[in-house]
Amino acid sequence: MTGWRRKARGISRRTAGRLQRLRRRSALLLLRWLLALRGRREHGERVRIRILLQNAYGMGGTIRTALNLAGHLAARYDVEIVSVIRNVERPFFAFPPGVTVITADDRTVRRGPAARLLSRFPSVLTPRRDVTAPSVSLWTDLCLARTLWSGREHVLIGTKPVHNMLIAEVAPRSVIKIGQDHMNLTAYKPWLRAGIARSYPRLDLLTVLTRASLEAFAELLGGERPRIVQVPNAVPELNGGPADLDRKVIITAGRLTWQKGYDMLVRAYAQVAPHHPDWELRIFGSGPRHEQIKALIDEHDLHEHVRLMGRSTDLGVELAKASVCVLSSRFEGMPMVILEAMSKGLPTVAFDCPTGPAELIAHEVNGLLVPPKDVDALAATLRRIIADEELRHRLGEQARRAAEAYALPVIGARWEELIEEVTAPRRTGRRPADGRAASWRRGQRRATS
Repeated sequence: MTGWRRKARGISRRTAGRLQRLRRRSALLLLRWLLALRGRREHGERVRIRILLQNAYGMGGTIRTALNLAGHLAARYDVEIVSVIRNVERPFFAFPPGVTVITADDRTVRRGPAARLLSRFPSVLTPRRDVTAPSVSLWTDLCLARTLWSGREHVLIGTKPVHNMLIAEVAPRSVIKIGQDHMNLTAYKPWLRAGIARSYPRLDLLTVLTRASLEAFAELLGGERPRIVQVPNAVPELNGGPADLDRKVIITAGRLTWQKGYDMLVRAYAQVAPHHPDWELRIFGSGPRHEQIKALIDEHDLHEHVRLMGRSTDLGVELAKASVCVLSSRFEGMPMVILEAMSKGLPTVAFDCPTGPAELIAHEVNGLLVPPKDVDALAATLRRIIADEELRHRLGEQARRAAEAYALPVIGARWEELIEEVTAPRRTGRRPADGRAASWRRGQRRATS
């Protein structure tokens, strides 16, 4: 390609990028103006909470934890989940009682000509570089805007960065804006971190899962806004009873993606199987890397030792059939599968990846940590815990005790306290008394434990 053509193409890309950003800013301003026209909420009425999910009908840790939280809060508040899209008739996880679920862009119903036409155009509310951009469209934007405009919530909660940025930009001042972060800053690309730094100060509250994330977000955002607090994921009571630590089964669960590191896990298990051929590794989940993982299993002749189990609608029962849990992720937020395994009394062997495992697992006390991405060390640690029955039982008992701090009633109560604190001034029209809330906020920003 000649130099002038390369230059022209570069100019064209920069121009397209500027136009896309201009369209998004214009759409955000319009949506902000429309939402500002809604009627005000009355003081003293029952608090209404809306939780924004990309797809409430799908599977994944964020969806599972959001549904758990919604179900707990529904006993005290009016809770509604807004699913941006829906592409299946039945949800993967059962919706909790007392929670209303509405969908903005429902792909399970017949669409009219306008919907079909506008679905061909890309979204302007979702940045084009976001992983969800291919699944949304201009029609999705219009549906979401209509859904948000029709609401009368006191509290609006986002569950991923692009949604947190959206509600920060468009929700009126009368609405409490809460962002949840289920990952960590190191996992985000520069464009997303820049958007977070620009938009998040408009949030009223940001919740993160780990101490490391609390410190990282406080450093990035600075200032007094938003208030940043650490609230870990909660684990509800699971089916299946306690784990049977004498079963010769190792279990893991999650989306079959590059992040989860199942390619490294299969290579590690290739070093385990010859020493313990009567043991089995079960991988639960589905995703885009299914065929690559299956090919790797075949390459190492592990088809009798490693099983791709697909999705499970009742992971608690499957965890009860195992004696060891393993986590091979390259990065995490706070992995739910570790918490769920711990609640069952399962010891976990995990890569000490950023972030989460080291905040859940006390090495040699309630689980075992392995240097990140060290396949040989993962294999050696799995062989060790397989061979040592006493170690499995000791770690498993301590894991069960540690998991009690993450029980849904415990974490749910922390959420209730936060919601009461952030909504009380606007519900009563009074500022918090004696400055204790501001002092507590400063303490949370400085917290390291």
